[in-house]
Amino acid sequence: MSHYTTGEVAKACGVTVRTVQFYDQKGLLIPSALSEGGRRLYSGEDLKRMKIICFLRDTGLSLDTIGQLLREENPGSVISILLEQQEKSLLEEIAERREKLNRLQELKKGVKSASAFSIETIGDIAATMEGRKKLRSMRRTMLLTGIPVTALQWFSIILWIVRGIWWPFAVWLAVAAVWGTLVSRHYYRHVKYICPQCHEIFRPALKEAFLARHTMTARRLTCTACGRRGFCVETWGGEEK
Repeated sequence: MSHYTTGEVAKACGVTVRTVQFYDQKGLLIPSALSEGGRRLYSGEDLKRMKIICFLRDTGLSLDTIGQLLREENPGSVISILLEQQEKSLLEEIAERREKLNRLQELKKGVKSASAFSIETIGDIAATMEGRKKLRSMRRTMLLTGIPVTALQWFSIILWIVRGIWWPFAVWLAVAAVWGTLVSRHYYRHVKYICPQCHEIFRPALKEAFLARHTMTARRLTCTACGRRGFCVETWGGEEK
C-alpha cells in the first residue's frame, strides 16, 4: 500500500504543509501510519479525505461543520442540503458585492463629471443612485402600458387607409389622451429634481415640469429654494403628499 508524507499530501491538494498539520491537530485528517522516525504517513484513502476537506472548505463551510459531516455514516444527503444553503448564501453575497461595486462605479463617474467636487456633490450622487432602480421600474411599467396604446394606433391607421374606416382612429385619440394624462401625472408625482447649486431636492410646478427642455436624466427648471434656473438632475421623489 502506498503512503504519502505530509509534504506529498500538501502538494497533491495544493495547500501548505502547515495546513495539513493543522487539519491533523483538528482531528479532520489522522495519519494511517507513522514511519520508524515518527513521521506521519497518509494512505490513498487519507489523501482522498484531504481532497474532500479542501473541496468543502473552498465552498465556505467551516472546519467544525466539515468535521461533523465526515463523522456521519451517510453524509451525502446532509452535504447536499448544506451545499444548497451555502450556494444560496454565496449568491446573495455576490449580489450584495455587485451592488456595492455598481455604487462605487456610479460614484466615481459622478465625481468625474461634477464641475466642482464637494460633500454636497456626493450627497446628490447618492440620492440619484438610490432612486435610479425605482425610476427604471416606473419607466418600464409606463412603457409596457403604452404598448397596447401604440398597437391600437397602428391598427386604426391601417384600417383607415385600407378600409376607409376612421372611427377607430378617433377612439385611439381619446384613449391616448387619457393614457397620456394619467401617465404624465403619475410620473410627475413620483419624481423630484436636485439643484446643482444649492443641492436642494424639489418638485417644480406641473406646468413648468412638462414644458421644460429635458434629457433622459435632467430637466431645465427653476429651483424653488435658491431661484437658480438651469438643468436639474432627476431623482426618485416618492408619492406626492
